[in-house]
Amino acid sequence: MSKLSPARTKYRKCQKGRNRGSAKGGDFLAFGDCGIQSLGRGSMSASQIEAARVAISRHLKRKGKLWVRVFPHIPVTKKPAETRMGKGKGAVEYWAAAVKPGLMLFELAGIPLSLAREAFRLADFKLPFRCRFVSREELESY
Repeated sequence: MSKLSPARTKYRKCQKGRNRGSAKGGDFLAFGDCGIQSLGRGSMSASQIEAARVAISRHLKRKGKLWVRVFPHIPVTKKPAETRMGKGKGAVEYWAAAVKPGLMLFELAGIPLSLAREAFRLADFKLPFRCRFVSREELESY
């Protein structure tokens, strides 16, 4: 299993921040014929990204080409259980990606749309927010 995390960062830990507004970039199909787009907002951990990727690739039986459009850049820290207040910020527990509504999460090319739709449906169950299926054919019909 590949551990999704940055090779190196400027700072080891960062503040939470706020996740407001809609996706500023990465909100369109850039590589594939179809994709899965977030409808909700939230934090998506590296393990959730990997679980969704595995669900898609297992359903497709390694056919087609898959692009993962999100990467976990944000370190999420956690203090040990039953620890008193103070003594600084906790150690980095996992890496997460901040997802806003409209962000394209995964893209696929080279497979039938019905197969892609089912693969993305399975991936949607692994994610902490609702998503929708987007394809070039549907976008051209508008």
